[in-house]
Amino acid sequence: MSTNNHADNDVITAYKDAPARTVEAGGVTYAYRELGPKGGIPVVFFVHLAANLDNWDPRIVDPIAAEHHVITFDNRGVGASSGSVPDSVEAMADDAYAFIKALGFEKIDIFSFSLGGMVAQALVMKHPGLVRKLILTGTGPAGGKDIDKVAGTTYYDILRAALTRSDPKEFLFFNRNATGKPAARAFVERLKERTLDRDAPVAVKAFQTQLKAIKKWGRSAPADLSKITQPTLIANGDNDRMVPSVLSEDLHRRIKGSELIIYPDSGHGGIFQFHDKFAPVAVEFLAR
Repeated sequence: MSTNNHADNDVITAYKDAPARTVEAGGVTYAYRELGPKGGIPVVFFVHLAANLDNWDPRIVDPIAAEHHVITFDNRGVGASSGSVPDSVEAMADDAYAFIKALGFEKIDIFSFSLGGMVAQALVMKHPGLVRKLILTGTGPAGGKDIDKVAGTTYYDILRAALTRSDPKEFLFFNRNATGKPAARAFVERLKERTLDRDAPVAVKAFQTQLKAIKKWGRSAPADLSKITQPTLIANGDNDRMVPSVLSEDLHRRIKGSELIIYPDSGHGGIFQFHDKFAPVAVEFLAR
């Protein structure tokens, strides 16, 4: 008989096995998954542009879920969540807040990537008391230099991917060089590890509306990020073509006491390319 609590309580710590659940809030049905030991402050994951629940790298989720209650979710109009995608990051943050409140949480940690990091910033600014710790990866601030160019880069790479019958993320998230190409393929394969109960694909209209929201965010007035007093971990690759790497440095300068990790020879998906280095850092940051 195992004395390991995880075995006895049947705590799921592999993202591929996390049950698909739904919750109602404000007339919207939100699709989400949860795993890891319950109790304590949950870590809510905010996903990227054009992504659903199946887009999280299990090599990042699983190490965090070994010690924390992890929740991933589809915001309104995304994947299996009902409703339509709002055309502003701030409205996405309002939906995320409604979802978190519907689950009954008073305090959360946030893990965010790309568009998710923008939504996370907007949420923290509106509801500072809700968030204990903040992880911002592959993202940038409102009014950040060249964020409004994300759409052009994205469409260009979707076209390049279509021509080579590959996944657009291989172009968007990774360098097209000797280290980037195999890392890209490995990442795309990991996303297929879950075979049952996969999420609904993201509709083209939802994706286009998200791009519109990112453009607005890029063109809006810079937010006063000195208001963010939560411990914050910021990470990216050194060659992010989607949300330029300098924006991670910008966030780091403006969020007092934040920590910054820039991974070498990697792009927007630097944390996925370096998951073996990054996951332990994230776990340590959350445990502190």
